[in-house]
Amino acid sequence: SVCYFFFFSRSSAKLVAPLGCLVSRQKHTLPDLPYDYAALEPHINAEIMQLHHSKHHATYVNNLNVVEEKYKEALAKGDVTAQVSLQPALKFNGGGHINHTIFWTNLSPNGGGEPKGELMEAIKRDFGSFANFKEKLTAVSVGVQGSGWGWLGYNKEQGRLQIAACANQDPLQGTTGLIPLLGIDVWEHAYYLQYKNVRPDYLKAIWNVINWENVSSRYAACKK
Repeated sequence: SVCYFFFFSRSSAKLVAPLGCLVSRQKHTLPDLPYDYAALEPHINAEIMQLHHSKHHATYVNNLNVVEEKYKEALAKGDVTAQVSLQPALKFNGGGHINHTIFWTNLSPNGGGEPKGELMEAIKRDFGSFANFKEKLTAVSVGVQGSGWGWLGYNKEQGRLQIAACANQDPLQGTTGLIPLLGIDVWEHAYYLQYKNVRPDYLKAIWNVINWENVSSRYAACKK
C-alpha cells in the first residue's frame, strides 16, 4: 500500500512519501538554500552556514538514503528484526533531514522583528505577548541538554500554539504530534564556530533572522 503525509513549504503543501513507507521511491536530495551562505551575517556567519548545510545536512540525506535502501530490502524479505534494528537510524537521519529542511526556510536575511496577522494574534492568545513567547522559546532552547531543537508547534487537536524541545534529531511531529512551525537548531554545529559554548548569545542573535513570513505561511497552511 502507498501512504503519504503533508510537508508544508513556504508556498504550498506538498505530498511526500514518509520514511520506509514505499518499496519504490525517489532518493532524498539536499535542498538548495533560498539565500547565500553569507546572507545571514553578522548573526550567523558564512562558514557556519556552509558547513551546516553542505556537510551536516548532506550527511543526514546521504545516510537516510542508505538506511532506506536497507529498509526496503528488509521489507522485501519480511525481516522484521532488521526493520526494527533500522528504526533508530531512520529516526535520526530522517529527523535530521526533516528538521533542517524546515530550519533553512525559517531563516531569512530580511527576517527579524515580529510576526503579523493571524500568527501574531495566536501568539498573544496562547502566550500573553510576543515578548513572553520569545522568552519562553529562548529558555526552552537554551535548556536543551546536549544536542537538540527548540520548537514552536501547532497542536491541531487543541487548536493552539505550543512550545516544545526535542533531543538530538527527533522530528517534532513524529515524536510529539505537534505540527512544526518554527525550529531553532541548538546543536553545537549550528553556532560553535562563531559563538563558542555560549548558546544564549547565538539564541539572542538568531531572532534577527527569523523568517516570520514563512512561519506565518506554515501556520495558515496547518489550520486548513
